Amino acid sequence: MNNSLTHKSDKAVGIWLLTGVGMIMIQVLLGGITRLTESGLSITEWKPITGMLPPIGNAAWLAEFEKYKNTDQFKYIHADFTLSDFKFIFFWEWFHRFWGRLIGIVFVIGFIYFIRKKMFRNEMIIPFIILFFLGGIQGAIGWIMVKSGLVPEMYFVGHVELATHFVAALILLVYTLWFALTLLVPPQHISHNITLKRMMTGLIILLFIQLTYGGFMAGLRAGTVAPTWPTLNGEWFPDALHMTKGKANYFNNPFMVQFIHRGIAYIFTILVLVWFILANRHTASVWLNRTKALPVILVLLQVLLGILTVIYSPNATAIVWFGVLHQFVAMLLLMSLVWVLYLVKG
Repeated sequence: MNNSLTHKSDKAVGIWLLTGVGMIMIQVLLGGITRLTESGLSITEWKPITGMLPPIGNAAWLAEFEKYKNTDQFKYIHADFTLSDFKFIFFWEWFHRFWGRLIGIVFVIGFIYFIRKKMFRNEMIIPFIILFFLGGIQGAIGWIMVKSGLVPEMYFVGHVELATHFVAALILLVYTLWFALTLLVPPQHISHNITLKRMMTGLIILLFIQLTYGGFMAGLRAGTVAPTWPTLNGEWFPDALHMTKGKANYFNNPFMVQFIHRGIAYIFTILVLVWFILANRHTASVWLNRTKALPVILVLLQVLLGILTVIYSPNATAIVWFGVLHQFVAMLLLMSLVWVLYLVKG
């Protein structure tokens, strides 16, 4: 009886956590739309409570617009914006912040409900503390990112801050998913293979490096400097790869950032194929056998989307669609690797 009740409680908590995973994915996509529509600096203040509501009335809208006019982004990029244009970019930044608050509300309400129903086990306490810490720090990183673009001579948020915000969101996503899997995956579906486990761990680390460079690509708008494939503007190793001196060249030079992002993509794809070949040689659980091809399918789709995103980066409309799709499949790919790692974690 006790085992049955524990199983039902774990399943309920796990489903609640998976709801959070879905909401975090939507939040990351909203962040991508906010960036691609250049909406991130439209709200120049952080108001945790009153910011839940958008401006009400024409006077309130004009007041917000005046604050935006003080940014260098407006002065040098969007000086021709009308109030209607401002409302469009304001919506995406407001909705991004609103959804972040909604995630927090869903987690807090669920947490209180499960405590009242005594559905938490003692070993869940520390994981939940970590979960709420990661959620809180993510909000703080988001505001630091916005502030990086509100200083003189900055037209957009800093690319390092943007990448940090993006990667922190993915860490929260992965942690929440892993927590849910511990409650939902039956022990009989977990295989024990140290070789596959170590290789998959390495793949996840490499993917996080790749996603960091994806953040640099986005922040530097690096796709537009060489919107060609397979070469960079007709050259494999253009001189522009070394136009910045020192270590900064590998982080601040948009040509080098795109070159590294492409290179890691090729290496990562090959390693995923090698992992899949090795996985086929070992006995595995039913769930692993059914899903081990997912990373291969997703990485090939991701490479295709990456190529299209670079090629169409100069097109303001196309880049929104391809950029968001590229980001969405990146999350699916990451989650598929985490899923497979959990199934071979013995």
